[in-house]
Amino acid sequence: MIGIVSVVMFVDDFLKESLKIINSLDRAAIEELVDALLRVRENGGRLFILGVGGSAGSASHAVNDFRKLAGFEAYTPVDNVSELTARTNDEGWETVFGSWLTGSRLNEKDGLLILSVGGGDLERNISPNMIQAIDCAKKKGSSVMGIVGRDGGYTAQMGDAVVVVPTVNIAHITPHTEAFHGVIWHLLVSHPKLKVAPTKWESMGR
Repeated sequence: MIGIVSVVMFVDDFLKESLKIINSLDRAAIEELVDALLRVRENGGRLFILGVGGSAGSASHAVNDFRKLAGFEAYTPVDNVSELTARTNDEGWETVFGSWLTGSRLNEKDGLLILSVGGGDLERNISPNMIQAIDCAKKKGSSVMGIVGRDGGYTAQMGDAVVVVPTVNIAHITPHTEAFHGVIWHLLVSHPKLKVAPTKWESMGR
């Protein structure tokens, strides 16, 4: 049976880990990501946001914020479950994002934003759909961006602007990375270079 003391210690330790991540985040990398996103918008490009698992939910949420608050034409394939599952069934899971981007006529003005824990691993065949999407973007001349964990994997290797969430406890890589997806993209859509519309509650005053 877990004692009250150990439970309290877990809560305290987890929050302290979050503080360590905040203090260790690469500020310059975040600013590079801001500038990369700004170039996409200024060039009239679209922003495609990809994630699987919990990150798929984050991608959907982020699309809303980038569209509503930052003035992007933004999309994610995970919002269309019928097409996603049809492509998975007919063509295979590893091709779903690449074929979707091709069907969307991805071009050199557009940007791809990856939300992932591992960022994709070619050798171990982890997130092959992300890898194919990145390869598709590189071939089309689109910018590749990401918010990832661990060492960033394929996304960090191939990306033009990537923020890596530092690992402070190997037992909590996934929860911290997925939590900081939200922290960082909310920072992005709140950044003075990107934000074009007020958030509801702040616009209402006291």
